[in-house]
Amino acid sequence: MEWRRDWGLTARVLFTGFLLLILYLIFMTILWVLFPGASIWFFVILAVGMGLVQYFFSDKMVLWSTGARIIESDEYPDLHRTVERLCKEADLPMPRIAMMQSPVPNAFATGRSPKHAVVACTDSILRLLNKGELEAVLAHELSHVKNRDILTMTMASFIAMTASMIMQSFFFSALFGGREDREGSGFIVVWIVSIIVYAVSTLLILALSRYREFAADRGSGYITRNPRALISALNKISGRMDAVPVEARAKVESVNAFFIIPALSGNTIMELFSTHPALEKRIANLEKVEAELRGY
Repeated sequence: MEWRRDWGLTARVLFTGFLLLILYLIFMTILWVLFPGASIWFFVILAVGMGLVQYFFSDKMVLWSTGARIIESDEYPDLHRTVERLCKEADLPMPRIAMMQSPVPNAFATGRSPKHAVVACTDSILRLLNKGELEAVLAHELSHVKNRDILTMTMASFIAMTASMIMQSFFFSALFGGREDREGSGFIVVWIVSIIVYAVSTLLILALSRYREFAADRGSGYITRNPRALISALNKISGRMDAVPVEARAKVESVNAFFIIPALSGNTIMELFSTHPALEKRIANLEKVEAELRGY
């Protein structure tokens, strides 16, 4: 069946991106009015540089931070054949495949484009899921690749990085700078604005991340034509997570945003501050896809 776009979801993604753009323009206008010198642009250029490094080397950084290693087809032939078949369904080039030794059952995708993608999974998820469930999880990760989510999130995080660096720089300037710097009204205004912009942009980026997860779930349903398998996989992974020692989950906390289900989601964290939607909402989204595939 043809891949159907959820226009409501697409509209929310575009609207969130639009709000980030407006926030960026307002922020830069305030900086330009209060500090017309070139010093502010140093932070902008630095943020661009950091964004480019993140974009071009995201695969290497994520693999290094997780300890995942690229595996060849003769090591896990069934896994390679499954990914290859799903790539044909999704009209994607074959990505590199990586394996991560961890008791945390999970999977993730990274890479700046479909031609430079890496799809990784933990050894424990291979033991936890059956064939159909694993296919659904891998299709979810391939959907992230197809949707170019690394590019989307890198661009979205640009303003947050800029605001964060300006905020920290002005904070340290206040601590160690001269009296004139600390009492400047422009300094106070920019510092406060930077804090507000950083907070608002972070919330928008988290919302964008949750929308991307919905889109990847939806993509998995259309690639496999079996949304029920992903529902089963999500329930299994979520149910098993609590049985994994906290120490093991803490080791992979830095890449929670990449995982199909966060290793340390925590019931005390409000959904507003989560990178992933609530499991119940994801299941409802997949049930909607299942109804569409059935024609009603």
